[in-house]
Amino acid sequence: MGHSKQIRILLLNEMEKLEKTLFRLEQGFELQFRLGPTLQGKAVTVYTNYPFPGETFNREKFHSLQWENPTEREDDSDKYCKLNLQQAGSFQYYFLQGNEKSGGGYIVVDPILRVGADNHVLPLDCVTLQTFLTKCLGPFDEWESRLRVAKESGYNMIHFTPLQTLGLSRSSYSLADQLELNPDFSRPNKKYTWHDVGQLVEKLKKEWDILCITDVVYNHTAANSKWIHEHPESAYNLVNSPHLKPAWVLDRALWHLSCDVAEGKYREKGVPALIENDHQMNCIRKIIWEDIYPKIHLWEFFQVDVHKAVEQFRGLLTQENRKIISQPDPKQHLKIIQDPEYRRLGCTVDMNIALATFIPHDNGPAAIDECCNWFRKRIEELNAEKHQLVNYHQEQAVNCLLGNVFYERLAGHGPKLGPVTRKHPLVTRYFTFPFEEMTPSTEESMIHLPNKACFLMAHNGWVMGDDPLRNFAEPGSDVYLRRELICWGDSVKLRYGNKPEDCPYLWAHMKKYTEITATHFQGVRLDNCHSTPIHVAEYMLDAARKLQPNLYVVAELFTGSEDLDNIFVTRLGISSLIREAMSAADSHEEGRLVYRYGGEPVGSFVQPCLRPLMPAIAHALFMDITHDNECPIVHRSAYDALPSSTIVSMASCASGSTKGYDELVPHQISVVSEERFYTKWNPEALPSNTGEVNFQSGIIAARRAINKLHQELGAKGFIQVYVDQVDQDIVAVTRHSPSIHQSVVSVSRTAFRNPKTSFYSKEVPHMYIPGKIEEVVLEARTIERHTIPYKKDENSINGMPDITVEIREHIQLNESKIVKHAGIVTKGPNEFVQEIEFENLTPGSVIIFRVSLDPHAQVAVGILRNHLTQFSPHFKSGSLAVDNADPILKIPFASSLYFLILSIASKLTLAELNQVLYRCESEEQEDGGGCYNIPNWSSLKYAGLQGLMSILAEIRPRNDLGHPFCDNLRSGDWMIDYVSSRLISRSGTIAEVGKWLQAMFLYLKQIPRYLIPCYFDAILIGAYTTLLDIAWKQMSSFVQNGSTFVKHLSLGSVQMCGVGKFPSLPLLSPSLTDLPYRVNEITKEKEQCCGSLAAGLPHFSAGIFRCWGRDTFIALRGLLLVTGRYLEARNIILAFAGTLRHGLIPNLLGEGTHARYNCRDAVWWWLQCIQDYCKIVPNGLDILRCPVSRMYPTDDSVPLSAGTVDQPLFEVIQEAMQRHVQGIQFRERNAGPQIDRNMKDEGFNITAGVDEETGFVYGGNRFNCGTWMDKMGESDRARNRGIPATPRDGSAVEIVGLSKSAVRWLLELSRKNIFPYHEVRVKRHGKFVTVSYDEWNRKIQDNFEKLFHVSEDPSDFNEKHPELVHKRGIYKDSYGASSPWCDYQLRPNFTIAMVVAPELFTPEKAWKALEIAEKKLLGPLGMKTLDPDDMVYCGIYDNALDNDNYNLAKGFNYHQGPEWLWPTGYFLRAKLYFSKLMGPETNAKTMFLVKNVLSRHYVHLERSPWKGLPELTNENGQYCPFSCETQAWSIATVLETLYDL
Repeated sequence: MGHSKQIRILLLNEMEKLEKTLFRLEQGFELQFRLGPTLQGKAVTVYTNYPFPGETFNREKFHSLQWENPTEREDDSDKYCKLNLQQAGSFQYYFLQGNEKSGGGYIVVDPILRVGADNHVLPLDCVTLQTFLTKCLGPFDEWESRLRVAKESGYNMIHFTPLQTLGLSRSSYSLADQLELNPDFSRPNKKYTWHDVGQLVEKLKKEWDILCITDVVYNHTAANSKWIHEHPESAYNLVNSPHLKPAWVLDRALWHLSCDVAEGKYREKGVPALIENDHQMNCIRKIIWEDIYPKIHLWEFFQVDVHKAVEQFRGLLTQENRKIISQPDPKQHLKIIQDPEYRRLGCTVDMNIALATFIPHDNGPAAIDECCNWFRKRIEELNAEKHQLVNYHQEQAVNCLLGNVFYERLAGHGPKLGPVTRKHPLVTRYFTFPFEEMTPSTEESMIHLPNKACFLMAHNGWVMGDDPLRNFAEPGSDVYLRRELICWGDSVKLRYGNKPEDCPYLWAHMKKYTEITATHFQGVRLDNCHSTPIHVAEYMLDAARKLQPNLYVVAELFTGSEDLDNIFVTRLGISSLIREAMSAADSHEEGRLVYRYGGEPVGSFVQPCLRPLMPAIAHALFMDITHDNECPIVHRSAYDALPSSTIVSMASCASGSTKGYDELVPHQISVVSEERFYTKWNPEALPSNTGEVNFQSGIIAARRAINKLHQELGAKGFIQVYVDQVDQDIVAVTRHSPSIHQSVVSVSRTAFRNPKTSFYSKEVPHMYIPGKIEEVVLEARTIERHTIPYKKDENSINGMPDITVEIREHIQLNESKIVKHAGIVTKGPNEFVQEIEFENLTPGSVIIFRVSLDPHAQVAVGILRNHLTQFSPHFKSGSLAVDNADPILKIPFASSLYFLILSIASKLTLAELNQVLYRCESEEQEDGGGCYNIPNWSSLKYAGLQGLMSILAEIRPRNDLGHPFCDNLRSGDWMIDYVSSRLISRSGTIAEVGKWLQAMFLYLKQIPRYLIPCYFDAILIGAYTTLLDIAWKQMSSFVQNGSTFVKHLSLGSVQMCGVGKFPSLPLLSPSLTDLPYRVNEITKEKEQCCGSLAAGLPHFSAGIFRCWGRDTFIALRGLLLVTGRYLEARNIILAFAGTLRHGLIPNLLGEGTHARYNCRDAVWWWLQCIQDYCKIVPNGLDILRCPVSRMYPTDDSVPLSAGTVDQPLFEVIQEAMQRHVQGIQFRERNAGPQIDRNMKDEGFNITAGVDEETGFVYGGNRFNCGTWMDKMGESDRARNRGIPATPRDGSAVEIVGLSKSAVRWLLELSRKNIFPYHEVRVKRHGKFVTVSYDEWNRKIQDNFEKLFHVSEDPSDFNEKHPELVHKRGIYKDSYGASSPWCDYQLRPNFTIAMVVAPELFTPEKAWKALEIAEKKLLGPLGMKTLDPDDMVYCGIYDNALDNDNYNLAKGFNYHQGPEWLWPTGYFLRAKLYFSKLMGPETNAKTMFLVKNVLSRHYVHLERSPWKGLPELTNENGQYCPFSCETQAWSIATVLETLYDL
């Protein structure tokens, strides 16, 4: 049944832009794009740059995907296009509606990493990475001995900082030449090359099982890079970025200030070279404001030369042929236009605007002068504004500068640089200056000389809290002027532009650099990723992936927002984001990070292979410490290294560390200043040996054990995680395997505070571990040893020799030195829990247990998994076959090719499936039961499996294990027993299903309670999906080959059609041979058990209120005929035929004996169903000869038992027709409050007949309501009791249509002699007269449009009441009503007549009326029952409200606005029919409308816990609490629409 291919579905919705949403997929997955509800029916094309098989990836090349429609039906619910993902990287998709882009996003496909001589897969969650500063590895021929430390410590990935030639600063990230291997690695006699590096990397991969990655630095290059001076256009210099000139002038002024301070020139002004206090800081502020800013006039770069501008303006004013602008444009104001070259006072204004703004009143010199003065004044104002703005920038610049000085020279956590010197200036310079020193004014002249200015380049750095998607060196950013950059004075920021053509050399150079890297390494770390221009990184990574398709890409992002992180992850295809445990302030936070970055909760539900694609968080590379961060020994204590690294290693994601952490190096190893070499591996080395390490050094021995464990847990699928904060220092992390149900539990006692100086309690809480502890995988304690104390070595990066770990691996619990005592506590009958008492869990200790289920539970879970494999191959692993199971488990539940025996489920009939799957509270109460109630929540909607599945479908995708439903399952067996016992108490196959479940539940009860929700769900979903398949197999080919939507809707037939404890239908003629029978449990006698249709759940489902003539026959075609349930349909038609009385079919059936004959339309719906039956069912005409047992052969006979008076159905049909033409007039039996407490006396008088002139069926009076709009007033306060809201007396439009359909059909049959009557014979004025069907048919045809259509022509003589017309081009709702204005109300009923008797309508007129109905009446799910322009319209139905409002009280507006669903089906079918007559374009538009409306029904059906469509909604599709949650006719008419499609 289950397939094992992983398929994810991405629903496309209109205008949904998902660029910030991360969708992670794996190679081998299939991705399906499907249309969301907003797009169904529309012409949508999906484009992607994921390459076709055999093509190489090109980011710019998009191609469209082909739609596949598995059912080849017209509805779009299953239509999809797909990608088979076989390539790693980031891929983009977008979709068009017609030609307009409507949404899109990215998908990221993970790389597959391989290591070893056999090239085996290294899953991402198994990665254990260690970072090395490459410059500390020493000469290349010594690398192996230093890298061996990583191998011995159990790492499987090494991250090298850049291997290239470094710049003058010696920072690992300031590269002088991106293409050249660092010459430091060579010997005088031996030059090493990239080829040698590649060979070493390959050796590590093949022989050591270690992958290597290295950094790529795209943002900057060392200031002394030779190539940048040959290609200065590659940097931001004052030629290509003149907007930086003011910032450069400020930067030079500050440099000169710094030199003066260093030389003691400002000592008198309170600023010595050594800055030590706040007073001196304030003096610096004063000097800058008073001495520096006034000298450099920064504002001039943004201002206009007033004198020059005024003279230019004067010249233009006095020109001979000056154009006079009569009407100045009020939107155009005079403003300063920035000089693109940023020269002092080089800005301008638009003189045309000036001339239009300042106009002299004549040409005399005085007027010209006055005008020039006004102009001057305005320019001066504009200049003042610029001065103000620059002032604001200068204020920020001083603040940033002083903040920097404080950090570097005064702050406790800062570098404390000491006196100001030229090497350590007051502030870092923002620009390079490769020239001799000169005076500020001489310097400034250079900025306008391109051959000099091109070498004045901007340094790189980072800006706190800046938008990472904005480049801070581009125009529009004032970061350099405002001194907001935390600057790296050794590097120049690179200027790529938007595309390779903007700076060809730089792009080519960096591409070559990337290719060298990708040739030799399996992955890259994007240095400074958040400020690398994203389009540059995209281009470079595309080049890298061409050479290394499974490139592992990691990055650390400091954007401060997951949304922004996702932009980088999705566009660049980042495989893992670096996350750091050092960011946690306490152990509680550290534990939370473990939970956040990996795995699912223990006991999670099994997710199906085919499921929606859910947004993900980026895969984590979780590191205890990264190489550019502070040392944890300084921030925490040396004792914390072991417990924190264990906590990190237990996360279900990649993990990592930095070289030096394991050796307990007690300071940060600086990427800039560290020049010593790392230690080498020597198993014999002594602790006092500073240049060598082995398993006795630091925590290396424990690191090896936890790395190996991390890799094992990742490889063996321990994907479930539980984090328990035992106390403020102890964190327990559980990793659990959902297939073999083994757990590994680590208990770590952190030491964020130094145990030597801080108090830690001797009392450690006991721990309770469920299951059986198989072994102690590892116990390790951080201890002191007697050796020389730590002293920083001159040549080697050495750690603390006096601290090490004492470790023991793979021991039994009783051998442990950390556990004092382990006892067994049983929690439940099948759960044993071990209580652990610790004695030596000192700060800095860890203990890791391997735990299995107790043996009994392990067997039970294995047997369960074995039986579940019939539903899904997922359960194969961990399954256990046994022979001594319950015999019922030897019979398969689901059919399969392998089993020749009939499965349990396949014997169920649809009527039995109704009991197994559905039945609401009132149906169940009839049988003496009820729906299961979940404490602290609510009752299930159904007693059958659907009740449970509806909740599980909500809980499962979210893994909501805290839901009251799961609590109830974990707390006891009540729900489990309810499910099986309820079915066992019934007989036959239903009981067998119950027994099968009971046998499965026997094992379920033997497993730990935390696993019960997951396996309960697995058993039920297996059974449930099997039962649905069984149901569909018994239905028509339309359902079997239909879309998911059709299939799920068709289950409404199983939901609504059932047999209760007491039969709802009157008994059928015993001479029918194919009736269903059962044995009555009380009398033990055989009795008929024909299924009946409930009108709706939960209100009309049981007892006397279950069956209604009108509801049954409106629903019967959709629920029984379209779904192929012909026998049930026939039985219902014949049962109701037996109750015909007065020529009418009852409204409320009441088993026939309590029937009420108070509706005029049910008989016509019944006749329509007989016609549909004859047309749809093979040999359907046979029904006309079927015997009908008449309960009331005459109007006044007592109810007769079945078989007393039988007559063929065609005679009953003829009687109904005859009685109508004769005229029907009677008073309801038992009239009065005993049958209707609201009806006025006149309302009990029933009339119906056929108009002799028009052939229209008419009836009713103003005190009753004989059509489906049957609300009777019941409020005394509002004085509407006993008055129908919608009497619809006269000829109701749908009844005229239905009667036309019946008459036409009988005429056709009589012409073929299939129906023996050609006419009806009635007595009029004492004489017999005949009316032929031909004549009756013609009369309706000739009069319908004449009398029902409201003409567009105001002078139409057929219009009796032109004064009542308020909408033209519609069809009346009735003709001849006692209140004539009611005829003219716009309601949806005419669409019914259009479907059953389309011949009555002129297509053009019909189309116009349908368009009005669409505009005015169509809601999201239903049709408004009244025109919103009508004065009594009210779209919100509240049956409980009683007030003085006549139109609303007690739900009087039931059919005066609320949106009913079933008429929507008729509206859509009418649109489909007439659109075909209106031409292909109209038909195509209509198809879209229909699919779009239906898609909303699909969404409702999917989300509804009732799995149905409601009776009605309030206006605009709002939920109505008084509506039935699922209604037979709503489902039926939507199914009929799909059938018509």
